[in-house]
Amino acid sequence: MGVAKYIKDERGAIKTVTYQSGITVKPVYGPEDLEKAGYTYEKDLGAPGEYPFTRSIHPQSYRSRAWTTRQYTGFGTPEETNERFKLMIANGQNGLNVAFDLPTQMGYDSDHPLAEGEVGRVGMAIDSLKDFETAFAGIPLDRIGSGLTINAVATIMMAMYQAAAEKFGYSKGQISTTPQNDILKEMIGRGAWIFPVEHGVRLVGDSIEYAVKELPRSNPVSICGYHIRESGATPAQEIAYAFEIAKAYIDNVVQRDIKPEDFVGRFSFNFNVYGNLWEQIAKFRAARKLWAKLLKNEYGVTQKKNLFLRGLFGGGGSGLTKEQPENNIMRGAYYALGAALSGAQTTALCSFDEAYTIPTPRSALLSLRTLEMLMDEVGLRDTVDPLAGSYFIETLTLEMEEKILEEMKEVQKWGGMVKSISDGFIQRKVSRQAYEYEKGLQSGEYRKVGITPGTTENPAEKTNVELHKYNEDWARKSKANLKELRRTRNDKEVSTSLKALEKAAKTGDNVMPHLVKCCHAYATVGEMAGVFRQTFGEWKEPDFY
Repeated sequence: MGVAKYIKDERGAIKTVTYQSGITVKPVYGPEDLEKAGYTYEKDLGAPGEYPFTRSIHPQSYRSRAWTTRQYTGFGTPEETNERFKLMIANGQNGLNVAFDLPTQMGYDSDHPLAEGEVGRVGMAIDSLKDFETAFAGIPLDRIGSGLTINAVATIMMAMYQAAAEKFGYSKGQISTTPQNDILKEMIGRGAWIFPVEHGVRLVGDSIEYAVKELPRSNPVSICGYHIRESGATPAQEIAYAFEIAKAYIDNVVQRDIKPEDFVGRFSFNFNVYGNLWEQIAKFRAARKLWAKLLKNEYGVTQKKNLFLRGLFGGGGSGLTKEQPENNIMRGAYYALGAALSGAQTTALCSFDEAYTIPTPRSALLSLRTLEMLMDEVGLRDTVDPLAGSYFIETLTLEMEEKILEEMKEVQKWGGMVKSISDGFIQRKVSRQAYEYEKGLQSGEYRKVGITPGTTENPAEKTNVELHKYNEDWARKSKANLKELRRTRNDKEVSTSLKALEKAAKTGDNVMPHLVKCCHAYATVGEMAGVFRQTFGEWKEPDFY
């Protein structure tokens, strides 16, 4: 879902504008719109850094600190990924956003038959702690935080990150990592799930509990509305579903006798930025306000910093087109502008060639420079929330808040997020919307430059995009490294640690300490995930069509 619906008259004048979330936009807004909605400065806006945080979670916002840049990075072998990490850091990036290949995401080693042809293709291949040691060699883990974009086996990667840091001489208290670790959104929108719903949620709970006790600087979960939106959700649904998912994780941890006040401040979010600029800005302003209200009213959270909606607002890949790919450079700049005007703390911007390929070094650096231009040249650091007080933006923010609440109430009517996903309600709705939107693009109901008739390129013109070719040597090298690892490691230590992990999985003990020991013993991702597969089984998606 990406653009608003415009209806024009025979002269081309715009008659109606309807956003994806179902909000109809008036031609003109004035003070009467805010009066009608019962808007007050104290209740709905407030000062930056003050409840309900509509304007910003920090009083000075970008005046005190520019946003963190975390371009999505990782491909091929750990050696190649390490080179790209260092390239981006040398060019000003101040955080890592790590991509893993599909075999790793699905808990398979590189020599598994199902990994054939996929090793290193859409991210780096990780089979054991040896690979993490290579990937993060020379990276100052006490100064550079790392987002780990992985979910079903996020507990394994989180443990591996800790083990690698310890190998390098860092303590647990020095490192900062944010695994995505949002299995419920995988079941809605992306598909890289393994275990049944209740066991997947249990593993998320284990990681949160462990982080509270052992990893003071790490954020154990990044709830990801991003992929839900990419799969067909509206902007309002993106926020609503993410908040309902967050509630499912909070409820799981509360059952462990841990107070929300002790861990919700460590939650982060990963949200999407593409489509209509104003809808995106209203979405994030409403989200900050609603998240603070939800935590305060439903969970009794009172500490100011624990009410912050923290996270990454990223330029959405689904907004890009294969047609006329250079247009994606401009699209990305507008996505970044939307993130900045929305008050993002961290941003990762899609690169113009991502509709075709893994970003090349050139395109990745171009995205990084785009973010820097907004901060240093365009003036986005001049003042906090420059759109505050706009009759249009404030009215739109209030209307977006209502749309998000409507979507949350529908999930609650279905029995909550876990039941809604288990029964396929959410998947059915999002998939149908994606289908209807695609039909709208093909019919011209929705306009997309490069796709809509009248904006398409001359067939004689050739698209010139440098492709990132798949390298068969990635798999050969990974398999050879695995063979050598298995030959040289201490098999008794591996066996002992895997048995302890199996016992914890069966008895309900927290699996994280055992995963750290497995990683130090050089157990492989496939071996650790295999323990979970045997213990928990695998999820069968409901037939919801």
